[in-house]
Amino acid sequence: MIQISQAAVDEIKRLQLRTQNQQLPLRLGVCSGGCIQLYYTLGFDDQINPDDYTIEGDGISVLIDTYSRQYLKGLTLDYSEDLMGGGFRFHNPNATQTCGCGNSFRVESSTSA
Repeated sequence: MIQISQAAVDEIKRLQLRTQNQQLPLRLGVCSGGCIQLYYTLGFDDQINPDDYTIEGDGISVLIDTYSRQYLKGLTLDYSEDLMGGGFRFHNPNATQTCGCGNSFRVESSTSA
């Protein structure tokens, strides 16, 4: 469903070390809004819903809710650093347009909610 680069895995593990519970899964999602149409959400979550899609491997767990799955098929989550600092990068084959911020995107109307 999605790919997570080694750089992203390493950053997720680094961030987990800063939490009270280092076993918390990362929730990856999509919400309506942002600069264009939709935007990505990332955060550690202690609530696992019965319909969540769970990806486990390399010492991390990633949760994706039912709504977000349709927009994240084929996504590659990466992490990189540049002169402006580090950040997660989203490479989404479903996006027909992306914003300069890299966190907001548009999809074809047949895919959108």
